[in-house]
Amino acid sequence: MLRILIVILGVALFGILHSVMASLGFKRKLVEIIGEKIAFYRLFYNLFSTIIFFSVLALIPKMGQIVYRIPSPYGLIVFALQALAFFGLIWTAKSFDVWEFIGIKQILRYIKGEYNVEELDESPDFRISGAFKCCRHPAYFFSILFIGLRPEMDVTYLTLFIAGTIYFLIGAYFEEKKLVKIYGKVYAEYQKKVPMFLPVFFFTKRK
Repeated sequence: MLRILIVILGVALFGILHSVMASLGFKRKLVEIIGEKIAFYRLFYNLFSTIIFFSVLALIPKMGQIVYRIPSPYGLIVFALQALAFFGLIWTAKSFDVWEFIGIKQILRYIKGEYNVEELDESPDFRISGAFKCCRHPAYFFSILFIGLRPEMDVTYLTLFIAGTIYFLIGAYFEEKKLVKIYGKVYAEYQKKVPMFLPVFFFTKRK
């Protein structure tokens, strides 16, 4: 039980740090200190989050007890569903500007003298395309499926999956509040027409 609590604590600490650093309030305080150099923040944030994430994975205790093991050929079916979730993540990546998400375009705008500090490190444009027509958080949805669909599950992985899923749900809630502040009525209308997680394969055009 202690090891399970350590895993949960590790995920929670990562989630809190990740969410605080992504908040508008934190970024606005950062602007007061570094000004237009906030253009470099998105890239730093992604690199820092990646390092912290893999550090947490490396430090959490490993519990090898098997929770379940799906025999063949049924395990192959689960693996195929996991592969579909992976392609869903690729589809999601194609639905937004990857270079903007990574933070490269913000730096290029800064170098060209075109960066607007009021944007913080967020994209000034709100676009609905591809996977985002089906649900508002396709990356979270397909990530949950990809992580959870395993032919074999041990205690460590199951704990990570449950804690990670809870983090995705809580993170999406706070992310939506931030997006409403950024995009206002446009995003509020999007919320009314497209589900948060469970995808629908149709989309009613905004009036």
